[in-house]
Amino acid sequence: MTDVRTTRVRATRSRLVREGPAWTRGPERDFEMVSLPERDCDLLRDLLVSEGVRTVVEVGLAYGSSALAVGEALLTVGSPHPRHVVIDPFQQQAFANVGWDLLRSAGLDSITSLVAAPSSIALAELVTEGLVADAAFVDGSHRFHEVFVDLYYLRKIVRPGGLVVLDDDWTPSVRTAVRYYERNLGWTVLPDAFADGTLRTLGGDPAAESVPRCRAVRLPAQTVEPPFEEFHPF
Repeated sequence: MTDVRTTRVRATRSRLVREGPAWTRGPERDFEMVSLPERDCDLLRDLLVSEGVRTVVEVGLAYGSSALAVGEALLTVGSPHPRHVVIDPFQQQAFANVGWDLLRSAGLDSITSLVAAPSSIALAELVTEGLVADAAFVDGSHRFHEVFVDLYYLRKIVRPGGLVVLDDDWTPSVRTAVRYYERNLGWTVLPDAFADGTLRTLGGDPAAESVPRCRAVRLPAQTVEPPFEEFHPF
């Protein structure tokens, strides 16, 4: 039987897709450009449910579409103490708290905490606190060095065998950052996780190959710390 809280989240998600957020920043169509599409949100939710997640870390909130999907997954799993940590230093100043207000209207503020600090600082603090997560969703800065640092800390937070999901894997910066961890630290791609989701051409080049917008990778069952002599170019 569907939980009342889950029904509330689903209704909020449907309203966001149908009506859009209460406020958007410029330019026009910013919501469509920034937010994770509904289909990909559904796939993210289903993946997290199949993993039985209890604790999830998310980098980037914006208009809240992916955060609502994560919250729905946590409620569906039904852990006694679900936890969702969302990191976004720009939620108030750039997005007028519209994403956080949406999570509150869905009743998810009871299981979600918003950290208004750069992810490089917030994730380091979570490591210090000893947080262990089952999965992470990364959709913050798309600069290579910042994605790389996000993944550096997340490998210390996400449990062995857990998942990291990245949005905008079609961009060279994100794709290159995660490739280091695949080639050097034993992360493996789940090729079918978003095969039915939104497709984008590599680098936005119309002539290039189309790939899923999102990429899901699984951390190895045991933490890999290879000797520096075994570096594999990426």
